[in-house]
Amino acid sequence: MHIYPGGWGAYDRKCAGPTRTFGEAQLINAANVLARLQKRSPAYGLPGDFYRDPGIYALELNLLFYREWLFAAHTVELGKSGSYLTLQVGDYPILLTRDRDGQIHAFVNSCRHRGARVCQEAHGVAPKLVCPYHQWTYELDGRLFAARQMGADFDKSQFSLRRIHCETVAGYIFICVAAQPPDFTATRRHIEAYVQPHRLGEARLAFESTIVENGNWKLVWENNRECYHCARNHPELSVTYPDRPTITSTTVADRVVLDHWQTCEAAGLPSAFQISADGQVRTSRVPLLGAAVSYTLSGQPAVRKPLSDALDARLKVGALLMFHYPSTWNHFLGDHAISFRVLPLGPTQTQLTTKWLVHRDAVAGVDYDVDELTRVWLATNEQDRHIVQENQIGMNAPLYEPGPYSQVTENGVRQFVDWYSTRLQQRLVGEKLTDVA
Repeated sequence: MHIYPGGWGAYDRKCAGPTRTFGEAQLINAANVLARLQKRSPAYGLPGDFYRDPGIYALELNLLFYREWLFAAHTVELGKSGSYLTLQVGDYPILLTRDRDGQIHAFVNSCRHRGARVCQEAHGVAPKLVCPYHQWTYELDGRLFAARQMGADFDKSQFSLRRIHCETVAGYIFICVAAQPPDFTATRRHIEAYVQPHRLGEARLAFESTIVENGNWKLVWENNRECYHCARNHPELSVTYPDRPTITSTTVADRVVLDHWQTCEAAGLPSAFQISADGQVRTSRVPLLGAAVSYTLSGQPAVRKPLSDALDARLKVGALLMFHYPSTWNHFLGDHAISFRVLPLGPTQTQLTTKWLVHRDAVAGVDYDVDELTRVWLATNEQDRHIVQENQIGMNAPLYEPGPYSQVTENGVRQFVDWYSTRLQQRLVGEKLTDVA
């Protein structure tokens, strides 16, 4: 857990938290969205404008992505003091650093002088952070170290980088740009119990891929939350990943899954399906098909060294699935782990970043082949990119109306949309929009 210098009082005075002002048009739009969500049928999908309207997208940024904890990166990506990485969340350029004491920090990546991005590369290592515009220089913990030609009365202690709330758990870094973020305690407890045995904090990033999908961020999530489409569209993944409805839905697991849970739980691995009270976090370990132990075309391990020394190499652990709305889903296997980060770029564009992690001592070309490690999910991501794009084109039609969900195989989609609808309603009510006509 991150400790902020000066305590929370100091943090609150300097935090990045978004300021929102709703004009009359925005208020009317928000009230209309609230009324429609309150009347929607959970058995059907959302109307088409929820996937293309700029006004609804702006509400989602302000009330979801700027209020929720978001997966930003893995702790191993900031492997040594001086490491930094950057990302973009809506209008917020984000900077993550690891200081000399090993603490991880998150800031708005904007110089306190004239606003230029302090760090412009995706990642790097530096003893100090130097803004390339006018060379204002910051410590790794965000304090302003030096500013040229600012006069004798200039107080550099008043111009530290704007902090962002930051939490680490089981090798994951979560950030929240809100002034007052949701309590992270329950999320920490849930994720830690399932993910900690895989020891991602001791792993190594083997490969990273970022693509842009020409579709709304919710379409990316909905496509992920069902395997109704898998057999026809994902030949590589279907070699090892079962597409039975009971694998990823909220319905009662079948005998194969129950037996798998029992075996893994007996070995000390939390495995049974668990979903948080608010529906935001869900975890479950699923068996792979036949004798498969990894996402490869052969079903054999992609990495010779097990991901974690804590796992019994003889145990078929299958795949642990972990979802945290609205920004990440993950797969943990015996030999490697894969994380997916979802960030919206606009009403009909979404960035998907996929990262493969392996044992810290695994050597590329010796213990694993990068092509074999990544082949299945690179292919699957590209197939999903096409699916989402075509889905968006169809939903752009003015006459589009949502049909009913399959009660057999789309329970996961329904659960995601229920979470989205409930959370957005809660935030809209909190904005006191109910009195707007």
